[in-house]
Amino acid sequence: MNDLKEVVKIKRPKTQSEYREIISKDIAKVFGGKFVSSNKKGTSTIPTEFALSQNYPNPFNPTTKINFDLPKDAKVKLVIYDILGREVKVLVNNEFRTAGKYITEFNGSNLASGVYFARILVNEGKDFMAVKKMVLIK
Repeated sequence: MNDLKEVVKIKRPKTQSEYREIISKDIAKVFGGKFVSSNKKGTSTIPTEFALSQNYPNPFNPTTKINFDLPKDAKVKLVIYDILGREVKVLVNNEFRTAGKYITEFNGSNLASGVYFARILVNEGKDFMAVKKMVLIK
């Protein structure tokens, strides 16, 4: 019963690092495993900054994965553009996402070989915006 009260107990963090630590502990309780504090060496479950990683593999044929990190809850828009700046595909359309790490797959099987760009906007570009170049080879 004490374990249940600890899980259900409402905790109000005072700092962002304390918030990440509480979330990481809760995830460790649910999924098992040893908790790694963000203050010690190691990685935290919640990222510390916004990021759009380079897609992999790059060049790709026909699918690739795009990673992005959110240190806080936000609305995310992830769009693929061609070399002329035309919108090719919307992968994430202003969807609310909780803080964490995400992987999105892009399938370019119906596209021509060439250079494409992945652009992410977090909270309509107010919090974060980044672009990465991708190469599709058939």
